[in-house]
Amino acid sequence: MKVLLIGFGSIGKRHYEVLSKLSKVQSIDLVTKQNIENKICYENLNVVENINQYDYFVIASETNKHFEQLRFLEENVKNKLIFCEKPIFETKKELDIKNNKVFVGYVLRFHPLLEKLKEMTKDEKIILVNAKCGQYLPSWRPNSDYKNCYSAKKEDGGGVLLDLSHEIDYVQWLCGKIQTLNSIQCKISDLDINSDDLTMLIGKTSKNIIVNISIDYISKITHRKLLVETLEHTYELDFIVNKLVKKNKSCFEELYDFENLERNHMFGKMHLDVLNKSTNICTFKEALEVMNTISTIQEQNR
Repeated sequence: MKVLLIGFGSIGKRHYEVLSKLSKVQSIDLVTKQNIENKICYENLNVVENINQYDYFVIASETNKHFEQLRFLEENVKNKLIFCEKPIFETKKELDIKNNKVFVGYVLRFHPLLEKLKEMTKDEKIILVNAKCGQYLPSWRPNSDYKNCYSAKKEDGGGVLLDLSHEIDYVQWLCGKIQTLNSIQCKISDLDINSDDLTMLIGKTSKNIIVNISIDYISKITHRKLLVETLEHTYELDFIVNKLVKKNKSCFEELYDFENLERNHMFGKMHLDVLNKSTNICTFKEALEVMNTISTIQEQNR
């Protein structure tokens, strides 16, 4: 299998590292303005030689480039697998995909404890979900100036709502599409950015589940937690320490953990899912549903 990797920033390099270890992958060429030693590099998609030679396309560019790159591929190749980093777009856009299969990189779907939580709650009635994630933006990429990263720049598709849309995706994956919501999206910190650093929403899903989501760039204590209330149990999943707690009405508690979980492990599972059965990976349709929720929040806070 021949792969064309589009974008070679930090996330592109991670995809390269993961894909290089898959036995199915024979070669990886790059679309990047960088000159990478011993690699075939194209400056942009328009100059790629014989683009149909590739079986798998991986879009790991800035969010505001996704639409044009997906449209280009849809118009120039057929019957190919296309993976696009999340979020699919920076704002709601119309794109009809008929010629190829497109999947989107909401990698937390492949966290072993989130997979376990989904399985454990499939026969229970979920009534309330709280998802909360925060990390101080300057600590994200300690070897670079946060002011220069795309996250800091609204025009590049940055902002916490787009960066941390994982929470919206996995909440909708577990609980159904968020149909009604009220939200706050704003910048409240002293960070030198022009993008949002806080988004909060409360809403109700198609399965009549109340959901509450809070994401931010401002917390100096890094956290990512999911609290799920069912009629019988409370589940708390801590993505940072990789622990899942299940507690019933009698206060009996069960603990599940996953020590030494490597992030690349989830990325590997995600790509293998695309290349094999495509059972858990976020589909293009599901990614558009996340985009619809994002768009509603954006419209409420203009």
